[in-house]
Amino acid sequence: MSIEDFIEVRESDDAPAALESLFRRKHARALPQFPHHVAAYYRGERNAVPVCYVHFTDCGDILLGGGACVDNRMLRRMTEDQRAAVHAAGGMYHHVLAWSVRHFAPRFDAIFGYCGDALAERVDRAVGFQPTAHERLLVYWTRDVDARRRGHMIEKANAFVPF
Repeated sequence: MSIEDFIEVRESDDAPAALESLFRRKHARALPQFPHHVAAYYRGERNAVPVCYVHFTDCGDILLGGGACVDNRMLRRMTEDQRAAVHAAGGMYHHVLAWSVRHFAPRFDAIFGYCGDALAERVDRAVGFQPTAHERLLVYWTRDVDARRRGHMIEKANAFVPF
């Protein structure tokens, strides 16, 4: 069994209402009301149910990602084979973040992540994000960028911290 057999990842400009409670449970605030919303939906029940969410903000040449959350209750409701497939994919957040990088890479020179905990940072690094000189600010370079421009992009992203 593959994770794609029961999980669908998709991006939307408008956040479906179903994502609001997932985001509030994790971050104790309202879901951002502007694009880009990326969510994984579990197709194991009558309706597709959100199981993971990450928000991305378009800042021209860079993309900012943050606000990730996983609904562990939904993970527990999956079958043993499904949970094994999630594990084989590196975890639900890893699966969604890797999908997001592939999805957004053609449009942005760099994707930045603001990472608030050690587990999320491990996942970010496993996907290919690298540390910057700023605490909690990670970057995924989607193409070759000269050192001077890299520095400007890092400072630009850091100006938005936390995001």
